[in-house]
Amino acid sequence: MDSGVSSRCRPPGASRGRSRCGASLAILIAFGGLPVLAQDRPVPARAAPRPAPAAGAPADPAFESAKVTFEALPEADRKAVQDALVWTGDFNAVVSGAFGRRTFEALNAYGARTGGADPLDPRVRAALLSAGAAARNAARFRVSVDPGTGALMGVPERLLAKRTALPSGTRWQSQDGRVTLESRVFPPGTETLDTLFEKATAPLPGRKVTYKLRRPDTVVVTAETGTGLSYIRYASGPEGVRGFLLGYDRALAPEVDRLVIAVANAFVPFPDPATVPVAQIPAGSGSAPAAGAAGKPASPPQAAVPLRPASLSSAPVSGAGLTVAPGRVLTAAAVLEGCAQPRIGSVPARVLATDPAGLTLLDVPGAPAPLQLAIRTEPVGAEDSLIALAPSPDGVQAAPGESRGGDVIAALQPGSGGAPVLDRSGALVGLVARYPAAPRRVAGVVPPSRLPLVPARAVTAFLAAQGLSATTPRRDGGPGAVAPAVVAITCR
Repeated sequence: MDSGVSSRCRPPGASRGRSRCGASLAILIAFGGLPVLAQDRPVPARAAPRPAPAAGAPADPAFESAKVTFEALPEADRKAVQDALVWTGDFNAVVSGAFGRRTFEALNAYGARTGGADPLDPRVRAALLSAGAAARNAARFRVSVDPGTGALMGVPERLLAKRTALPSGTRWQSQDGRVTLESRVFPPGTETLDTLFEKATAPLPGRKVTYKLRRPDTVVVTAETGTGLSYIRYASGPEGVRGFLLGYDRALAPEVDRLVIAVANAFVPFPDPATVPVAQIPAGSGSAPAAGAAGKPASPPQAAVPLRPASLSSAPVSGAGLTVAPGRVLTAAAVLEGCAQPRIGSVPARVLATDPAGLTLLDVPGAPAPLQLAIRTEPVGAEDSLIALAPSPDGVQAAPGESRGGDVIAALQPGSGGAPVLDRSGALVGLVARYPAAPRRVAGVVPPSRLPLVPARAVTAFLAAQGLSATTPRRDGGPGAVAPAVVAITCR
């Protein structure tokens, strides 16, 4: 790999059958924007396309049935199923929400491994999503804006624990140096896709370029050496060129393959600030990874007296609160049921007011900087994407969700009562009104479930009654701009 990242993978034919690295190359090529075609490069047996049925031949009834069931799901659910199949090691393509032969075979592979049940059956699908979430969490896979480039990157931080800031990006590396991920940025007027393509495809001793793609806005190059694999991707835009380079030892392929697919799926070179997911950040830390207009991290609001994130570990999280004014935290009334001594961090919280709609306002001296709350006034449609922000011992977690009859469907974990639910612009849709005392778990994880909301209109009325009328700030920060105002509530 160029720019100093090692590339190690066995050439095709070096041992019996095709290497998993070779299969990974075919997989990763798709992320450059084009499928692997037979005339471009021989397709490994694992990824070989099936011949098209002859004209007039009957359709595969199992395939068509699965397609109908899959396509009846909302787009967010379809993508969630594909992403979970990536993490279970069954799906090796782009998470797009579109149904095809790869998705069909992945569903069959997962079903066969787990007893033969249909993965699209609601209960089995919940188990699949939970299994994917468990594997994702085990890898500590974080998706956030890379401060070194402004691109959206997904990084398996458990494996790539060493992080180094570079002059033009960021390097993540395993402790033994056998896996390396580097992000790169080139401002306008410096490198071009043409020069980068030439460097990436230049002949080097011991390296074989196995695939190369040059499009007007994208470059993808894959290569193999005797011991490893390399994958390079660059994209151009008004802000220059951004990309990443990935190399890993072929002996680690069984462990790393699905991580490579997840990294490639998560990469967005020029993310829309309104759709950037919120990374896990310390609750009440006064910082957020939201992207600004130029795609780089936005400046966080100034914190008054931030609460210490370490205090979250002293007691289980009972619920979430949202700082709406200096020393004032809004939450759902159900969070405080049976809680005689609520605390936020190490600070006792005192109930100031409650509301029949299910809201409570707390007095919390030294709470994080308040949020200029934007309230969504228009109805939420089924097609609108939602984000719920909930505290956890690791920080604020962002859970994608969807609206359903005034409720939210999301994979929220215990301690999410009172969590703010936002639309993609960062405007408040409501607060999670109540979280089950004994939620159903699959493999230790609570799958997506339907939770009631205290609607935004009730929040507006309650705040107005307390002299805290919501303002109408700019709504271009996205959900990430709200995260610093989310705090964890504990009970003693």
